[in-house]
Amino acid sequence: MSGSIIMGILFSSIDLGALITEEHLARLFRLLFLVLVGLPLLYVVTRLATRFAGKRLSVHSSFLIGKGLFYFGVVMIALMVLSDLGFKLTAVLGAAGIAGVAIGFASQTSLSNIISGIFLVWEKPFGVGDAIKVGEHVGAVFSIDLMSVKLRTFDNRFVRIPNEQIVKGQMINITRFPIRRLDIQLGVAYKEDIGKVMEILHEIADRNPHCLDEPEPVIIFQEFGNSSLDFLFGVWFAKADLLLLRNSIMREIKERFDAEGIEIPFPHRTLYAGAATAPFPVKIVDDETAGK
Repeated sequence: MSGSIIMGILFSSIDLGALITEEHLARLFRLLFLVLVGLPLLYVVTRLATRFAGKRLSVHSSFLIGKGLFYFGVVMIALMVLSDLGFKLTAVLGAAGIAGVAIGFASQTSLSNIISGIFLVWEKPFGVGDAIKVGEHVGAVFSIDLMSVKLRTFDNRFVRIPNEQIVKGQMINITRFPIRRLDIQLGVAYKEDIGKVMEILHEIADRNPHCLDEPEPVIIFQEFGNSSLDFLFGVWFAKADLLLLRNSIMREIKERFDAEGIEIPFPHRTLYAGAATAPFPVKIVDDETAGK
């Protein structure tokens, strides 16, 4: 007798109605409800909770609350499904605890990033949309997750920075405050009048539309440099006007100094190759001799 005939006789002798009982059907419907209805409902509830928290908390906090609520809901639905399938939750939780310890030792870096993310939520050093500097990376924050922070650099590159690196290292929030100061280091020749230079810099700051009147610009004569009188020229501006101010005021300084005849010196170097090369001759000419 062939195998197909034997299998047909076996299935014909089985009473399917006896195998599929009302309890089995009820369990099947519960499983379908949990998966097909519970997960979409959990997604909707998470979105509503995130939106509600976003009106009262920071974007960072509301995002993490939504993520935590979603993961908690997924775990609860998974436990309910396992319970309906006949698994003993005590054994499952015990196995999960042992697995959690093993996974914890194997993924200490990930856990450290998660804990660091919680610290970032508590401290709130920055938010979505802020421009920050972490190490050599500078960009705008567009995503804050449990494991990392995502940046979009100003030349449109994607940078992922682990939370642990931000907590342990130095982070600069460039746009935390509404106003900032642009510091310009510049030098003029030793022959120039210091008072006149400072007066011109004040006039440049007053006429530039992107410079704030309050606080007043900072103009400091710093030191006698190697080849110049060195000044610090600091002007305050609204944080959104950085590029407009930098481009305009640097050009205005150069144009105004040229118009006033103020020299911006640059370092001079004399190259001497050795004894076989004679030094460059230097001749001093006074003003009277030069005019003849």
